[in-house]
Amino acid sequence: MTSSRLPSPPVADRRPKHAMHHGIELTDSYAWLKADNWQEVMRAPDKLPSDIRAVLEAENAYAAAAMADTEALQATLFAEMKARIKEDDSTVPSRDGAWSYFMSYVQGGEYPRFCRKSSTKKSAKDEVLIDGNALGAGLSYFSLGAASHSPDHKLVAYATDDKGSEIYTIRVRDLATGKDLADEIGETNGNLEWAADSKTFLYTRLDDNHRPFAVYLHRLGTPAADDALVYREIDPGFFVGIGKTLSGRFLVVSSHDHETSEAYLIEAATPDQVPRLVAARETGHEYSVDHHGDGLVILTNNDGAEDFKIVTTPIEAPEPEHWTVIEPHIPGRLILSHTAYKHHLVRLEREGGLPRIVIRRWSDGAEHPIAFDEEAYSLGTSEGYEHDTTNLRFTYSSLATPAEVYDYDMESRERVLRKRQEVPSGHNPQDYVT
Repeated sequence: MTSSRLPSPPVADRRPKHAMHHGIELTDSYAWLKADNWQEVMRAPDKLPSDIRAVLEAENAYAAAAMADTEALQATLFAEMKARIKEDDSTVPSRDGAWSYFMSYVQGGEYPRFCRKSSTKKSAKDEVLIDGNALGAGLSYFSLGAASHSPDHKLVAYATDDKGSEIYTIRVRDLATGKDLADEIGETNGNLEWAADSKTFLYTRLDDNHRPFAVYLHRLGTPAADDALVYREIDPGFFVGIGKTLSGRFLVVSSHDHETSEAYLIEAATPDQVPRLVAARETGHEYSVDHHGDGLVILTNNDGAEDFKIVTTPIEAPEPEHWTVIEPHIPGRLILSHTAYKHHLVRLEREGGLPRIVIRRWSDGAEHPIAFDEEAYSLGTSEGYEHDTTNLRFTYSSLATPAEVYDYDMESRERVLRKRQEVPSGHNPQDYVT
């Protein structure tokens, strides 16, 4: 397209705004384009001031005109990209007792579906619990966030955003009827965890600046306005989250910035108890907590452990003065994460530029790494739902090998390929050298 065929580019009004900072005067002629009511706009886009909307619409129209002669090329590129993605795909089901849960996609669908199937009946059909395509039908924007089943497998709490603001509303679906309960909780980022009773869950709420700042407790059948405050972060630089140990015994409230963290424990069986602090925050100290038997298993960089170490401590004495090192700090070996199963401790680490998964048996301390043949690759672990298991699920990929999902028996060391990413347009790893 030649420039003569283009409309004139839009020009936003200059409305100088002056401000003094540290004795220096700054002038911003376009500060007015940040809506004063931006918090309201995040929740209701139609509240955007008309003069700002006019600028955005003019910019979009100009971009569409400038790119008009590439529409055929855009369609070609989009078709090529789609040809490399399997549309009717699904994740490998993850077992939790009698059920296995997974996400799936359908041909032509825009959004994921949260599903399950029987873990014991091979002929059982897949059951769609939350259908993102049905929920998002007719909407200009839709996102399905967290979807979490209750411990008794009767309910699913799920979070959705239909405005693009990343402000999620949590709802709860009764799996016996397929209908949502009356419970509806707004102003969240979708982060939630069920308590042991399957009637209570904790969730993270956002403040006016879109920061996850507090954890609340919701009991099914009660108004969201009556939800109890569990933890509130007063430092505006810290962000709050809620998780659960793999054992299911503890809910973990975490607060962190980019270099400092702090964690609190709540017994999942008594979620209304006061959270118990593990280690008070100290600038530069990062740690994460899991649970095993009578103790806590903590990944930490305190006392100069720049590349992290793993310690244990009694549940009743979580403070750092009681910590005992079980995996020492080794400079140059970065421990990325740890997962405490009933019989094994798994750590994901990186050394010499390569990731590595190491399995340690709790009973005798014996450990072994999982070996791989390629010279460069990427690894990840998925802890799943079950604590009392010898099965570890991990993902593997390289520059030549598409993503693969394996189940690994931590005792027998048998490795089973559960899924290899399918490239519909074709891919032969032997055509490439890493």
